[in-house]
Amino acid sequence: MIKVGVIGYGYAAQTFHLPLIQATENLKLSAISSSKADVVKTRFPSLTVYDTADELIAHSEVDLVVITAPNQAHFALVKSCLEHKLHVVIEKPMVTSSVDAEQLMRFANKQGCFLSVFHNRRWDGDFLTVKKLIESQSVGEVRLFESHFDRYRPLVRQRWREQPGEGTGIWFDLGPHLVEQALHLFGWPEAITARCLTLRENAKTTDYFHVLLHYKGLEVILHASSFSAGLNRRFQLEGTAGSYTKYGFDVQEEQLKAGISPLAQEFGYDAVENDGTLYTEREQQRVKTERGCYQHYYTAVAEAITLGQPNPVSAEDALKVIRVLELAEQSSQRATTVQLAER
Repeated sequence: MIKVGVIGYGYAAQTFHLPLIQATENLKLSAISSSKADVVKTRFPSLTVYDTADELIAHSEVDLVVITAPNQAHFALVKSCLEHKLHVVIEKPMVTSSVDAEQLMRFANKQGCFLSVFHNRRWDGDFLTVKKLIESQSVGEVRLFESHFDRYRPLVRQRWREQPGEGTGIWFDLGPHLVEQALHLFGWPEAITARCLTLRENAKTTDYFHVLLHYKGLEVILHASSFSAGLNRRFQLEGTAGSYTKYGFDVQEEQLKAGISPLAQEFGYDAVENDGTLYTEREQQRVKTERGCYQHYYTAVAEAITLGQPNPVSAEDALKVIRVLELAEQSSQRATTVQLAER
């Protein structure tokens, strides 16, 4: 049994990590560090609760630490865990710079520690559907892939993600999801053209992005806006034999917020009316959305640590995401297309 400690008790911990850890065989939630110790104790009376992350890392007897702290704190916390030879799962993005990511990757290898990044949207039901359509060549050879994460949030909120600092703004919040999915499907692009902007009144961080990943014979569009009040067009897939369009977001986040267990029979299933549509020259048909399965990430984590199975999201994969985030910012700042070296 792998004993797990969680650093942080904010939205990500409560919505994603704690329910998924508790639902995973061979993982045992043992400790949490939080400034809200009384609140944590009320919900988890049997757990050891630490006031600080440093105390959990140094004094708990856990095997795996899950880090859900703000992005700018990731590097120091991961480094401390690895110094104590603890395995680590870290919220996306891994860190705020590729230099730091490379350093942690090398250090984890030196220490013989498992290091993985929670890019959970690789297990979104709609993304799994897109992946299946591509692999089955249902749209032929893919020529355009468009991925949106639009929301209606015209007013700036008082939270760390919307304040100036390293790793803030929606390009470092939502961008990692879209970038990781694109890299997982198509690999390393040849070039990037990006617009990462601040459009809301009183906004201090990026709240809009439109990023193009250029491949040979393929264009990938990654887009997020804070002014989209309508239904989100999540995916648009176009190819030589047809196209596929999917509206709406994956259901798992809302299900977890509602307290539905990842082990429940209904977990991960999208409503039929939200299914996407496959269009060909002669017809159109509804495509049943694959079942989402965030729980598979932590199952794979446990198997990687205990059985030596593959890391579900390796540090190498997460490093590539950070590099794309950085290069897109360079493209936006310089108002030019940035050519990428081969990987």
